[in-house]
Amino acid sequence: MQTKLHHWAADDPGRRFDDLFNLVCHPDFLVVAWERVRRNKGARTAGIDGVAPAMAAASPTIVVALLADTRQQLKSRTFTPLPVRERLIPKPGQPGKVRRLGIPSTMDRLVQASLALVLEPIFEAVFKPVSYGFRPRRRAQDAIAEIVYFGSKGYRWVLDADITACFDELAHCAILDRVRRRVADKRVLALVKAFLKAGIMAEGGQVRDSVTGTPQGGLISPLLANIALTALDEHFCAKWDAHGTDDRRYRHRQRGGATYRIVRYADDFAVMVMGSQTHVEAIREEVAQVLAPLGLRLSPAKTRVCHLDEGFDFLGFRIQRRRKRGTNKYHVYTYPSKKALTSIKTKVRALTKDIPGA
Repeated sequence: MQTKLHHWAADDPGRRFDDLFNLVCHPDFLVVAWERVRRNKGARTAGIDGVAPAMAAASPTIVVALLADTRQQLKSRTFTPLPVRERLIPKPGQPGKVRRLGIPSTMDRLVQASLALVLEPIFEAVFKPVSYGFRPRRRAQDAIAEIVYFGSKGYRWVLDADITACFDELAHCAILDRVRRRVADKRVLALVKAFLKAGIMAEGGQVRDSVTGTPQGGLISPLLANIALTALDEHFCAKWDAHGTDDRRYRHRQRGGATYRIVRYADDFAVMVMGSQTHVEAIREEVAQVLAPLGLRLSPAKTRVCHLDEGFDFLGFRIQRRRKRGTNKYHVYTYPSKKALTSIKTKVRALTKDIPGA
């Protein structure tokens, strides 16, 4: 069924899918969704229901009852997501700063996983190849390799961009507008909206409304973020396609213009520029204008313009163009960033602190 959905979406880019809700609550989709929930690395952590998926998975009777109850609530339209349980995780190497995770209840995770199984093949058909995060058969190393490739082809200037609290500040209307472009089923749209508006229970027990954002920790959050941030991918792909051919792009650069390539991994992205520093400075404001309708903004402190010879950090790696030892040739090298190495050392120290002689 996923293969069919993907082919239909790819063959007709303007198609809006109806009657998807019956797939979300189909027993087969729910069974596969449960396997995703059960195998997820957060399966041992409970939401506000106090039941961790790993605990439920230990009892086949509980699993059967959970699947049946979830399907019944979806079919009868009585399903209502619970607020996510907020958990604050300290950011490594950034004292005083935390990452906010939102942990859904077990049933909510099950429904989110089933919803993702239905929506993912539809939107995968329209996602641009410049996006690498949280997509099937793509990984961080692929994004790094793409940057290295562009760097070796003359893209020397870089906009090293950082979006401020992307998962917390994404505008709900921007997410829903993007989902509506391919989904006509109002029941599915209502389900997506319900998860976005479910609320957050703080560590002190107070519940607050979800005005913006899609909580990190939800199984559907990475997909919804990718759907919204596709606006950024489309903007730069359109700029690339506007010049048509490599010959036209070359003549454009000869006249003082520039060409741009974006590499994005979820909310982390870099814009590679074949041009001058002036071009990359100008593109910074352009990116800000694309992000504004999504409710997002660039971090003034963390977003910077740099040359590839200076190097920059991306996804835990330092990427830098350097002269190969003993030659006059330059190559783009990658190696673990200082921040990544510090994080690893801290984890090793924590694991070995009680070992004599360590």
